[in-house]
Amino acid sequence: MTMRSLALNRRKSALLSVLFCLAFCAPGVLRAQRASAPEPTAPAPPPDATEESDDTPVMFPRPETDRIWISGQVNFISQWHPEFHSPYQGVHSLTPEAQDATSRVVTVYTGLRLTSTTELLCDAQESGGHGISEALGLAGATNLDVVRNPALSKRPYIARLMWHQIIPLGGGKKPQQRNQYSLFSTLPERHLEVRFGKFSMADFFDNNTYGTDSNLQFMNWTVDNNGSYDYAADTRGYTFAAMLEYHDKFGVIRFAEALMPKVANGINLDADLSRARSENLELELHGHVPGLQPAVLRLLTFVNHANMGDYQQAIEQYEASQSTSTPEAAPVITNHPLQTTIKYGFGINFEQPLNNWIGIFGRWGWNEGQHESYAYTEVDQTDQIGVGGNGKRWGRKYDRLGLVFVSNGISRWHQEYLADGGIGFLLGDGRLNYGRENIVEGYYTLHLWKGLYPAFGVQHINNPGYNRDRGPVVVPTLRAHVEF
Repeated sequence: MTMRSLALNRRKSALLSVLFCLAFCAPGVLRAQRASAPEPTAPAPPPDATEESDDTPVMFPRPETDRIWISGQVNFISQWHPEFHSPYQGVHSLTPEAQDATSRVVTVYTGLRLTSTTELLCDAQESGGHGISEALGLAGATNLDVVRNPALSKRPYIARLMWHQIIPLGGGKKPQQRNQYSLFSTLPERHLEVRFGKFSMADFFDNNTYGTDSNLQFMNWTVDNNGSYDYAADTRGYTFAAMLEYHDKFGVIRFAEALMPKVANGINLDADLSRARSENLELELHGHVPGLQPAVLRLLTFVNHANMGDYQQAIEQYEASQSTSTPEAAPVITNHPLQTTIKYGFGINFEQPLNNWIGIFGRWGWNEGQHESYAYTEVDQTDQIGVGGNGKRWGRKYDRLGLVFVSNGISRWHQEYLADGGIGFLLGDGRLNYGRENIVEGYYTLHLWKGLYPAFGVQHINNPGYNRDRGPVVVPTLRAHVEF
């Protein structure tokens, strides 16, 4: 504990200084209630895949100068499921009766390049509507745009506010496709990038060309992100963090130190780094498999420190109470004094283009599963494999399509906790006949006109909430997306 505290103190003053500056310059940001899941960045295409770097058509022309960025998006997702088999249900079950729900997310992206190496980025967002069962009852929730706490304010909020600094290290210049998170049109071949402020870990970690963007690609939480990556975030998916990236010919190394929420799925972040924080490290490798196009492999690890409960302790406390005059009705993961515990995990993410219009991708993830799922979703182990691409083969290069299979699981203690009637922040059927939650999702996104992209998709889910007694569930989806 002492060694950990010493390590913390070396980082604490620097990060808190940044947070103080942000609070002084934009006090409304610290008070704002963030909104739905973060708008994922479209990841950079694999090296040499030049055709993939074509600008996505938008509704209105964007400023031609590279000093200013103004853009936006509107995303509507409407989903429905018919009645499904469910002999029982709990307070956090997916509702077995037929239901439908529609969500919306509106984002305005702005940026200002101050010098040839410095820029400021600020995004505002508004969200509303609903998800089926308000995003409860599934580890792999069907709509990434849906916020997990329906009691949050629906007012617009600041989603991102960050300072972005480039530090050249030599080598020649290379062209860079500008986007809402980097306005630079060229960058040194070797350089450092530093970011301070408010953003999402999912903006930069665990990205994938074929499965990251709920605007144009898949919509399930555990498809667009690694479900076992319990990344630091408040309810809406954002945090305050400092991030350092090293870019070279081989790829990228990125590290981020971020704030954790005070409670599981909470909107308020804990600024005391001696008590709560998250370290995130990713190695992104670019290379060739003989006979194939350039590929990308990402290796991820994270360590979270927060006021997390322990599933085993919660179960033992529950069992001990059964022999007393006041037995507990079920184990309660939050029934513990304020404490700091550690949750860690690993992830692998790959993408392999097969030609200029289709490729394969996949993820594997694992976390230790003893401490409660705290910030993203209730997954302790995940396997994913899929195909994704565009419509170039039939003359529609701006169309998108994909098909993926995901299998999610939880640890033995997590299983026993739910089987005894425990409630997580997403799951809780009152009991559990455990089985892995298996999901198949397919979609097709049509480029209709300028920045208008309608889409249809379907998800099939076996063992919703890891429960063999319930389901399967089929969720058809319609999406309307506008880029401007």
